[in-house]
Amino acid sequence: MEWPKIEIDPNKDQDWCFGCGPNNPIGLKLKFKWDEETRTACADFTPDVRLQGWAGFLHGGIAACIMDEAIGWASMFAGTNNVTAKMQVRYRRMIALNQTYTVACRITRQNPRLIETAAWISDSGGTVFAEAVSTQYIFSKREVKNKNG
Repeated sequence: MEWPKIEIDPNKDQDWCFGCGPNNPIGLKLKFKWDEETRTACADFTPDVRLQGWAGFLHGGIAACIMDEAIGWASMFAGTNNVTAKMQVRYRRMIALNQTYTVACRITRQNPRLIETAAWISDSGGTVFAEAVSTQYIFSKREVKNKNG
């Protein structure tokens, strides 16, 4: 199999990332934490009307974006630079605005070139609203400096 050639500077302009960048005025500004024991990255978020799809509910594309961000962070916490190669999303329930949710992602399998993950969005009671499985393509190893975001 021929692997794609990817030229990305992982240290350039990360403060403008739509998912986690603190300088992006329209971004989500998600802040992830890592649990080494469970190999899970998670962040809390509260969607508001700016992220609306149907009236009163989070847009499904934004829900997918939030899970994709968690997927990326889990892979980075595991010590890699990566991009999403494939992601499959399942929406279980509508995600109401102005309520707090947790997005989490666990690494399910890893080899030298690929990381497989499972991500989900849940409320404080543990109800799952959306879930995703993905494959991440690893384009380089990284030095992990701070695993608690």
